[in-house]
Amino acid sequence: MLYGVVRTHLADFLATVDARTDGTGLPSFVIAEFRKFLRCGVLAHGFARVRCGDCAFERLVPFSCKGRGFCPSCGGRRMAERAAHLVEHVLPPDVPVRQWVLSVPHRLRYRLAYDHRLCRTVLHVFVRALRSAYRRQARGRGLVGGETGMVTSMQRFGGALNLHVHFHTLVLDGIFVHEADGTLSFRAAAPPTDEAVQRVVARVRRRLERLGVDGVTATDADADPLADESAALAGLSQAAVLGRAALGRRAGRGPLRVGADPDAPWVQRHIPLHAHEGDFDLHAAVHVAAGDRPRLARLCRYLVRPPLGQQRLQRMRDGRIAVTLQRPWADGTTHLVFTPSEFLERLVPLVPRPRINLLLYHGILAPNAPWRRAVVARDGDGEACPTSPANGCERSTPADPNPGRVRPKYRAWAELMRRAFEADVLACPRCGGRMVVLATIEDPGVIHRILTHLGLSTEAGEPRR
Repeated sequence: MLYGVVRTHLADFLATVDARTDGTGLPSFVIAEFRKFLRCGVLAHGFARVRCGDCAFERLVPFSCKGRGFCPSCGGRRMAERAAHLVEHVLPPDVPVRQWVLSVPHRLRYRLAYDHRLCRTVLHVFVRALRSAYRRQARGRGLVGGETGMVTSMQRFGGALNLHVHFHTLVLDGIFVHEADGTLSFRAAAPPTDEAVQRVVARVRRRLERLGVDGVTATDADADPLADESAALAGLSQAAVLGRAALGRRAGRGPLRVGADPDAPWVQRHIPLHAHEGDFDLHAAVHVAAGDRPRLARLCRYLVRPPLGQQRLQRMRDGRIAVTLQRPWADGTTHLVFTPSEFLERLVPLVPRPRINLLLYHGILAPNAPWRRAVVARDGDGEACPTSPANGCERSTPADPNPGRVRPKYRAWAELMRRAFEADVLACPRCGGRMVVLATIEDPGVIHRILTHLGLSTEAGEPRR
C-alpha cells in the first residue's frame, strides 16, 4: 500500500513543493530516496536467478533498494542485521543492560534533524552524564577506575510519523574493573532511583545551556542553516516536528484523529524512572537481566526498527491514509488520517543525510577502546570466548594483524529476510528443498530480454503522472 501511495502521488507532490519554493524543491538526497524506494523489488531494475537443487525449479528474486529512510522491507532487513550483530558480537551475554531514552525540546529536534555535528554534541553530553552517574555510584562502593559501555541508536521518528529526533542508549548496567590479579570483572550497578534519573537529565540540560544548544535559547535566533540549504526541507521539517501539515488547504493543522474524545480529562500518571527537566525528558525503566538474550534481542530490534510498517497503514475509501498508532493516546486516539500529500510530507523528514552513522558506540564498546576486545568476547560464564567454532565465534587467522579479534559472522541476505519477515526466500515452493543463486542480472538489455521471454512486466516503477 505504501508503494502505491508514493508512486501515484509523488510527481504531484514534488511539483507542489517546487511551485512553493520557486523551483528549488527538495534536496537531491531526499528525491533519490523516493526514487530508490520505487525501484525496490522491481524486476526491471535487476534480480537474482535462483534454482532448486532437487527439482530444478527456478524463479527470479528482485533486488532491494537498501534505503535508509522509510522502506519497510529494507528497514526490516537492516533491523534484523543490526540487532543480531549487537546481541551476538557486541553486548556480552553475562551483563545486564538498561535502556536510557532522552527526548529533547521541539526547537532542538528541528535543529538536530539535519545538523549531524550538533546531534553528536548533544549525544556526547548525554553519554558523559550517564558515564559520570555510573562511575559516581561505583566510587561510593569503593570501586575506582571502572568503566562502562554504551550503544546509542539515534531515532528520527515518533509513533505519529512526526519528526522526533531522540536517543535510545543501551548501557551495560554496571562497570568493568580490573581485579588485583589483572583479570577484568563486571560489577552490576544498583537500580537507579527517580532522583538519580532526575539528576542525569538536569545535568544534561545544564551542560547544553552552557553550550548554547538547550533548545530554548540560541546564539543567533535568525540563523537557520537548513533553511539556507533548502527552504522546502526546512518548512516540511518544522511542520513535522509539530505534527502539522505544511502544504495545501490544511496547512498548520494536525491530522484527523480517529477515536479521540475531546472531553477526555487529562490524567497525570507517575511513571517510574521517568524525569522531566524543562522540555527535556529521560526514561530509564527498561532493564534486561543478565543472560536474557531473547528479551535483549527484542529490545535491540526495537532500537533499530524502521519508522513505519506496512501493517500500520490502511487505505480509506476516499483515498486518504489511516496510520495505526502503536498504542492509543490518552484521549483515546487510535488512528491518524492523512491526505496523500500530507502523508508524503511526513515521509520527507524521515530521510537522514547520506553517509552518517545512526548507531554509535561509547565507552568500552567504542571501536578503539582498550578493553573492548576482552568485553565483547566474553561468554555466558564471563570468560573469554574460546576458539571453538561451536559457540559461534570466529577467531582471526594467524596472518591477521589483530590476533584474538572476534570477527562477526557474515549473514546472507536471505537469512536477514527470514529473521525480519519469517519468509525463507530460498525455500523451494514446489518441493521444499534449498535454492541456490545461479547469477545476478544487472545489465538492462539482458534484463529486458529475460523478462520479455518469461512474459513478465518490464515496467520500471517510475512515478505516475
